[in-house]
Amino acid sequence: MTLDRRQFLAATAGGSLSLLGLLGLPRLAQAQTLVEQTRVLCGFPAGGTTDAVSRRVGERLRGSFAKISLVENKPGVGGRLAVEELKRSAPDGTTMLLSPASPITLYPHIYKSLSYGINDFIPVSTACSINFALAVGPAVPDSVKTLKDFLAWAKANPSKASYATPGAGTPNHFVAALLAKESGVDLNHVPYRGSAPGVQDLVGGQIAAMSSPIGDHLPYIKNGKVRVLATSGAQRSRFLPDVPTYAEQGFKSLVMQEWYGFFLPLKTPAEVVNRAAAAIKAAVSTQDTIDAFAQLGLEAGANTPEDIARAVREENAAWGPIVKKVGFTPEA
Repeated sequence: MTLDRRQFLAATAGGSLSLLGLLGLPRLAQAQTLVEQTRVLCGFPAGGTTDAVSRRVGERLRGSFAKISLVENKPGVGGRLAVEELKRSAPDGTTMLLSPASPITLYPHIYKSLSYGINDFIPVSTACSINFALAVGPAVPDSVKTLKDFLAWAKANPSKASYATPGAGTPNHFVAALLAKESGVDLNHVPYRGSAPGVQDLVGGQIAAMSSPIGDHLPYIKNGKVRVLATSGAQRSRFLPDVPTYAEQGFKSLVMQEWYGFFLPLKTPAEVVNRAAAAIKAAVSTQDTIDAFAQLGLEAGANTPEDIARAVREENAAWGPIVKKVGFTPEA
C-alpha cells in the first residue's frame, strides 16, 4: 500500500541525493570513508524478488560504500528474522537491510509479540516498487481464464482451492485474504519461506494458485506454465498490459503496491546514512539496474532518508485502521 507508479517515480526523481560532492573528493579521501565490510540482510531465500534486489544493489555498494559488500539471506516468518537481526546489529554501517515495506510498516499491526517497531531503524532509501499478481498453474484447468473463472472453480473444488504466498502476514497474503472475504469463496492459505519455493510448487502443480510479486511469474508466462489472472495496481502493469487489475474485475479495494527499501540500525551516524543513501541512489540509477529490475517487474527508484522515513510513518499509520476494519491476521 503506497504511491502509484506515477507518484513513485516522481517522488524518487525529485528527492534523490546528489553525488556531486562525493565525485569532487580526492580518491584517497573517498577510500578513507569506505566501510571495511558491510552485509546486506535479506529476509527471504535465494531466487526470489527480494533476494534479486538485494544482490543487484548490494554488489554495487562495493567500492562506493564499502570495500566488501556481501548479501546474507536470513529467511523466515515473512522477513522478520532479518529485521530482528538488523535491530541487534552495530550502528556503524557494517550491516544494512533490504526489505519490502510491509515487515516494517504492516507487521506492527498484525503481530502482537513483535520485537521491533518503526522507530527501531533508520530508513535510508527506496530501491524499487512492485505490484502483486494472482497466478494459477497446471493444477487449475486450462478453462480457467479469468479471476471470475478461478473463484467459480475454487468454490466448486474447495479441497483444491489453495494459494501460496511468500509468507504469512505479508501484503500478498493480505490481498488474497481480502479477495476470499469479499468474494465469499473459501481459499486455503499456504505460506512459504519466500517466493522461490512457492513458485516451484505452483509450476509443478502441487498448489493451485499463488499471490506474490509480478516478477515471480514473468519467466513462466511465456512457456505457459502459469497464467496471471489479476494484478494489484491502480492501473494495469506495464509488464502485463493484457492482464486486468483486481479493481477492473469488481474488487475495488484490492489496490496495493509495495516498495523495497534499505534500512540501517538505530543510532547509525548521519554521515554513514547519507553516504549509504548516495551509494544506493547511484546503484539503482544505472541503466543496467533499471533494465534488470524491469525483467523482474520492478520500477527502479531511490529517494532521500527523509522521504523514505516519511513514507514509513505514513504507511504505518494508514495500515492500523485497515487491518482493524478487515480483521486481518497471519492466520487468515
